[in-house]
Amino acid sequence: MKKFTFLTLSFLILAMGVNAQLPNKEEVLAMIDKANNYWQANNKAEVRSFWDHAAYHTGNMEAYSITKNEAFRQYSEKWAVHNQWKGAKSTDKSKWKYSYGESDDYVLFGDYQICFQTYIDLYNLHPDEQKIARAKEVMEYQMSTPKNDYWWWADGLYMVMPVMTKMYKLTGNQQYLDKLHEYFTYANSIMYDKKTGLYYRDAKYVYPKHKSTNGGKDFWARGDGWVFAGLAKVLKDLPANDKHRKEYIDKYKKLAKAIIKSQQEEGYWTRSMLDPQHAPGKETSGTAFFTYGLLWGINNGYLKEKTHLPAALKGWNYLAKTALQEDGRVGYVQPIGEKAIPGQVVNANSTANFGVGAFLLANSEMFRYLEKQK
Repeated sequence: MKKFTFLTLSFLILAMGVNAQLPNKEEVLAMIDKANNYWQANNKAEVRSFWDHAAYHTGNMEAYSITKNEAFRQYSEKWAVHNQWKGAKSTDKSKWKYSYGESDDYVLFGDYQICFQTYIDLYNLHPDEQKIARAKEVMEYQMSTPKNDYWWWADGLYMVMPVMTKMYKLTGNQQYLDKLHEYFTYANSIMYDKKTGLYYRDAKYVYPKHKSTNGGKDFWARGDGWVFAGLAKVLKDLPANDKHRKEYIDKYKKLAKAIIKSQQEEGYWTRSMLDPQHAPGKETSGTAFFTYGLLWGINNGYLKEKTHLPAALKGWNYLAKTALQEDGRVGYVQPIGEKAIPGQVVNANSTANFGVGAFLLANSEMFRYLEKQK
């Protein structure tokens, strides 16, 4: 990646204003510790392996990779052991489902597969076959079926796409990459909007069947955040010679272009990206995923620093100055849902596990950006 000169970077920051100045590494580490220590002190590790908890752990493992704080790793390990290194626990393959459901029969539902990301990360730190045995069993069974419609909602692209690339790296099984593209192609056929470069949350929200308050297209920020962050994670592990690599990069870059266009002046993204009045006000989870994805792209040479750094810094500044509360709570997180809801109250006390995970992802990537500025 071609680096800015010090003068160029300084000029860019000045042009953006004092509120978007680059932090220092110590400040970012302090934010990671403050938010994560608060979460872990107030929430036990022994909870189920469903998507919301699992999304937190994807951020916790990134925080561990930056800080090497053993308490962070141990917290994820406790969670994994509590869940027997499994998602949904049914052993009867004839009953395995992948529509929406939270019982143990929904083994093929992506919300019960995201946990495999963290199990694989823990395996890579301390290899032990039991940590990845269920992931192999589930994903290999899924890939043996003729179906390709497993990812029917935008969130699923974050939940499972990185599982496919992580499993490929672990096993060398080409089928993981082939099925990744097959499932991704189906998802694009029902959710992707070519004109904007954004994703609808699922087929129910495609325009003009569904419209925002002002009659326009309604793109849910957290939904597009899931996709953007998921593509970053895929590109991280995808082989350089993968035959579909250009397609993933193209989708990722088009998302980035649309994302920076819809950012609010204060640094956050509203819940309905292109209609701020549909559900106005601050929201942290979508903002954190976008900030993470932008910084990751800058750090890895996929996004131009000059074009995307201003948005990434504004997003990070919102996370640092507004989202993070004095006691360590990450606030302004829209509750669990699937859309921007007019009139829904989201305030400084609104927090959630997945929002903390996204916050940790963004700050871990900001730390890596600062490491490169030597």
